Amino acid sequence: MKRIAFACDGGFVSPHFGHCEHVLIYTVENKTMVKVESMDSPEHQHGALPNLLKEKNVDLVIAGGMGQGAVNLLKEYGIEVITGARGLAQEVLQSYFEGTLKSTGTICQHSHEHHEKGECHHS
Repeated sequence: MKRIAFACDGGFVSPHFGHCEHVLIYTVENKTMVKVESMDSPEHQHGALPNLLKEKNVDLVIAGGMGQGAVNLLKEYGIEVITGARGLAQEVLQSYFEGTLKSTGTICQHSHEHHEKGECHHS
């Protein structure tokens, strides 16, 4: 079994991991969804969401964009990271099963201005 977490806004993959509204965690076995959990994202602070995902035994995180600090922390916990995803979480999960979902390495550059505007600048 594998646990895959999506940083989401509504049912869509969030463009910024640390500012997502909620997290969907899919438990999958043999490319079949066995269970889905939804939880509100913790308040944005360094390490809060990666720590929660570690506690939930997540194996993979899929997001639109993510800060380098979060990427590093997740990898330190042994959690795989795929960034650059867009669309409905369930459709992105299907792309992952089909082997067509590839990480773009989209890293969010942090500045107070883009956080206030809800934007994520990609490099």
